Amino acid sequence: MKLLLDFLPLLLFFGTFKYADAHKDWAAQFATEHFGFLVSGGQVGQDEAAVLLATVVVMLATLTQALILKLRGKKIDLMLWISLGLVVTLGGATIWFHNATFIKWKPTGLYWAMATVFWASQAFWGKNLIKAMLGAELELPDFVWKNLNRAWVLFFAALGVLNIYVAYHYSTSAWANFKAFGTTGLILVFTLAQGIYMSRYLPEAKPDVAPEDATKEGEKP
Repeated sequence: MKLLLDFLPLLLFFGTFKYADAHKDWAAQFATEHFGFLVSGGQVGQDEAAVLLATVVVMLATLTQALILKLRGKKIDLMLWISLGLVVTLGGATIWFHNATFIKWKPTGLYWAMATVFWASQAFWGKNLIKAMLGAELELPDFVWKNLNRAWVLFFAALGVLNIYVAYHYSTSAWANFKAFGTTGLILVFTLAQGIYMSRYLPEAKPDVAPEDATKEGEKP
């Protein structure tokens, strides 16, 4: 359920954008009729309708995500609060100014915020967030936890830069594809690499010894 909630805004953004981009006339008319009051000038053009509608959908989806967690009595974690703040602020600017650049900065803002949180928690409070999340299940040396935390900081920082590079050097459609599949694939590959790295330092499981074998081992020759 949580995994679905985490990916729901992304899936809805991508699906809405692709559908609206393939039906530009309808998208422009629909956006103008229903959301024209949110747009400077009140008119939505064909070239901007797809990203505007997708932005409206992702804003509503993120708000719904937070509301569902609240109603279920679940804790809304810091990253969701940051994501909600970014999508409302930058999404609102995208809608009002007819400019997709604002919403394109949202993933970068989130990735850089995550990198900052991981780094600051270790640097200023001595709390390794990776160890806090996985330490109860995995036994690893301290230097491995530090390396994992540092790797995530660098990865999120680099992913933020990559998102902006794609946003400014490729079309909005290409950026939407990268946002939905490119970043997801990179995170998956990086997570698998982290798993391989951790496996090198996991303690080896001791073989089970049957009671009769243990008795024999305890007997003196």
